[in-house]
Amino acid sequence: MSELPVSNVRNFVILGHSGSGKTTLTDAVAFKLGLNDRMGLVANGSSISDTAEEEKNRKITIFANSFSAAYKLADQEYRLVFTDAPGFMDFYGQILGAIRSADFALITVDAVSGVQVGTRRAWKACKEGGLSSTSFIITGLDKENASFEKTLASIRNAFGVNCVPVTAPLTADTMVNILKEENLPEHLAELHNSLAETAAESDDALMAKFFEQGTLSPEEISIGLKDGIRSGAVHPIYSVMPLKGIGISELLDSMCRILPCPGSRVFSNTEGQEIKADPSGPFVAQVWRTTTDTFLGQLNYIRILSGTLTPGMTIQNNTTDTKESVSALLQVVGKKQNPVPKAGPGDIVALPKLKNTKTGNTLAAVGNPTKLPEIAFPQPVMYMSLTARTQADDDKLSNAIHRLLDGDPTLHYEKQVETKQIILKGLGDVHIDVAVSLMKSQSNVSVDLATPKVPYRETVTMLGNGHYRHKKQSGGRGQFGEVYLRVSPRRPDEEGEWFQNKTVGGSIPGNFMPAVHKGVIEGMLAGAVAGYPVQNINVEIYDGSYHDVDSSEIAFKIAGSRALREGMSKARPVLLEPIMRLKITIPEAFMGSISGDMPHKRGRVLGMEAEEGIQVITAEAPLAELFKYAAELRSITGGQGSFTMDFDRYDIVPSNVAQKIIAEAAKHRTHEDED
Repeated sequence: MSELPVSNVRNFVILGHSGSGKTTLTDAVAFKLGLNDRMGLVANGSSISDTAEEEKNRKITIFANSFSAAYKLADQEYRLVFTDAPGFMDFYGQILGAIRSADFALITVDAVSGVQVGTRRAWKACKEGGLSSTSFIITGLDKENASFEKTLASIRNAFGVNCVPVTAPLTADTMVNILKEENLPEHLAELHNSLAETAAESDDALMAKFFEQGTLSPEEISIGLKDGIRSGAVHPIYSVMPLKGIGISELLDSMCRILPCPGSRVFSNTEGQEIKADPSGPFVAQVWRTTTDTFLGQLNYIRILSGTLTPGMTIQNNTTDTKESVSALLQVVGKKQNPVPKAGPGDIVALPKLKNTKTGNTLAAVGNPTKLPEIAFPQPVMYMSLTARTQADDDKLSNAIHRLLDGDPTLHYEKQVETKQIILKGLGDVHIDVAVSLMKSQSNVSVDLATPKVPYRETVTMLGNGHYRHKKQSGGRGQFGEVYLRVSPRRPDEEGEWFQNKTVGGSIPGNFMPAVHKGVIEGMLAGAVAGYPVQNINVEIYDGSYHDVDSSEIAFKIAGSRALREGMSKARPVLLEPIMRLKITIPEAFMGSISGDMPHKRGRVLGMEAEEGIQVITAEAPLAELFKYAAELRSITGGQGSFTMDFDRYDIVPSNVAQKIIAEAAKHRTHEDED
């Protein structure tokens, strides 16, 4: 990398609704900067950004990819560091990581479709991720039915009148910089005045001059815009036709002139202390993406906030409290990996062969205890069970899954005790399909996917008495233990011990009570209804008997377990199922369809509210009805809906549904007995 001051670095992320021209813009910028010898195209698989086979096959961006290149404006040289993030919401984790790595965002808006749900999500993700400097890029102006005026109105209606055009179409094949040009047509002259007025609002002196003279010079407008953009009060709008390369130069020139450099976005550590973008300061960086390369193994992409990093340095991971050696600094461009001699504030580089580092970790100079806040990734909403196809696949499955999880924090993995299944959890069906494909390509492990079994539980609804006498004589010393107990319901918030010894007169000697307790716990692993684990019960041991010679711990353990089963069967046992709390985000047009669909899932709508131009429905429904909801919601809303899902509680399964579950469990037990 060339020696450039931090003020001449521009680090930005390109976001937008899926299909809004985000990756096409990336290709046009990369081509303009000389990173590619031809204009890449998503349609024919030649995009510089979408290089993975999964991306080429699906024609969508799956992984956030960063690029860096030099750009000359007048006599000044700049370094542009930019990241193309996915638009498809199954890969929201990649979006959040890319936002953490940038100083400002460019959000693409299609000139035919206008502001879409993905546009609003990108805007919201920037705000929640602490990225206040956002700009909009109107793309697709060369399409049929495209309209600059309608798209501009759409952006302003959604995000406010301080969204102001800086470049705009002058003719069908030319863009003009409204800030600089004179003798503009009337409609563009109005936009120039709007730009000047917005710039003046950021500074009292400029506002006074604007009211006095009715206008501002281009230099004064630039000063006002810089301050407004840095604070998040002003959002410039640019127009481009990426496939024709029109408007790209105007965009890059303006970015260098008025958009913020590293240090403008305030990064703070976990204690709230600001980290200065100083090349000579202590080294601090954060890992925002982890991936696996076929030849180099694990690659960690870092955004450097402070200091300078060079190959051969020893650094420390303050998240895992371990030290790492930096063997190389790489800039990855498609399939190429170019080593660089150093990197400073604002730069993004990939570090190979780190041993104990993954996404979200803070890397720092040895002795520097700075730790950055972790990236808040969303919880999974799609669950699938995994089954290895062969014994060889099964042997490698655990390592393959952990390799996936190291590269994608939005994937979760669980071995369910109740169902004995391996569950892979993600943000949607496409997310999990891609994960399975990566498992095959990275680790050569093949699996089959299936809808998971529901982790049901059991409990009781009234008092029940249980009794069991375990007596066995087969020559020599026998076995004897007798237990009487009561089982009753327990509130989740109830205090005190759930297991109580109320025996009197030594009917069960104290040294055997731990065995009874152990037997009850063992009995709770498989309840009396359908063999599922038992929860929320009180157990009271009130009587029993023993034999001086034949009583033993194993005898009382068996007696405790069998007595619990009998007590539960008399305490009106019920089946419980997990109930999930949903937050469904959709355009208003789909409110009726989504609300009407919820009762079919045995769910109910709890509330509705408008949030930044879109509707948010709060609902609850059983997990059993939600395994395919990610795909169903996408189908109903044409890809414009999303939802989050969190466990809320266990609740009683309706009797008609419970009967089917109990019958299926009995059938399964019969098969196991036959086997």
